[in-house]
Amino acid sequence: MRFRLSIGAAIGLAALFSCTSQKKPASLAEKGRSVYLVNCISCHNPDPTKDGPLGPAVAGSSLELLSARVMRAEYPPGYKPKRSSHVMAPLPHLKDQLEALHAFLAAP
Repeated sequence: MRFRLSIGAAIGLAALFSCTSQKKPASLAEKGRSVYLVNCISCHNPDPTKDGPLGPAVAGSSLELLSARVMRAEYPPGYKPKRSSHVMAPLPHLKDQLEALHAFLAAP
């Protein structure tokens, strides 16, 4: 038994398979990059390895530091700040995004 597809059906199937096979979930670091670009670059540099107009370079920041700064605008015990300013406000709405932000800032 042979099956024949119309040209329209063949194109539709090709489009269906190409769309579903090309979609892949964003990595944690990619999600963190989005969080950083939306929430952080007004004070920090778009390149997290460089100082920004108000905030210092943040690449490589520990999850402990990010949690303290982002959630409470504090520093973890024993941490020596890079700058003496206390301009950063808490951003508690980012609580569920901290791991993604950390993944982005830890990426080379």
